[in-house]
Amino acid sequence: MRYQISGKQIDIGSALQTHVKTELGAVLEKYAQRPTDANVVFSKSGAEYSCEAVVHLSTGLTAQASARAHEIYAAFDACAEKMDKQLRRYKRRLKDHHKERSEPVELFGGSQYILAASEHEDEQEPESLQPMIIAEMEASIPTLTVGEAVMQMELAEAPVLVFRKEGKTGVNVVYRRPDGNIGWIDPNDAT
Repeated sequence: MRYQISGKQIDIGSALQTHVKTELGAVLEKYAQRPTDANVVFSKSGAEYSCEAVVHLSTGLTAQASARAHEIYAAFDACAEKMDKQLRRYKRRLKDHHKERSEPVELFGGSQYILAASEHEDEQEPESLQPMIIAEMEASIPTLTVGEAVMQMELAEAPVLVFRKEGKTGVNVVYRRPDGNIGWIDPNDAT
């Protein structure tokens, strides 16, 4: 397993790196037999430290957790506890999908854009109908079943997930509805 442990404008010592590898390795060993890599990023905002962890599993799914605390070790421990809780909740489903799937999740590329928000809500007509793009990134769109897509969305703590349904060519979307349920958009013309 590959670990990438870094800090945003803070120095990460070898003791913290060893602690992260030991604790995160123990959590992942319980629930995911073959994680491929983990990316842990520490940052500081005011008096608080923040820890964000993203773990890519061999099944193609991604688990993500983040936490804040006044001490850097406490921030990581809270983040690892959240990761443990997520993986524990999905342990049976992770193992079931791993047995059914002979190949890892297939990914295909797409573009992801971040559009600039309007500075004034009371603004009349914009000068141009073209939105201002402030960031463009490469995005991966996985080929999953609907159940796997919902699990992936919840593991990543994302409000929405775009995926390609197995056996279909079009894209599908699962999202968290305001009433707490999960919505699924499946275009009829996708074959």
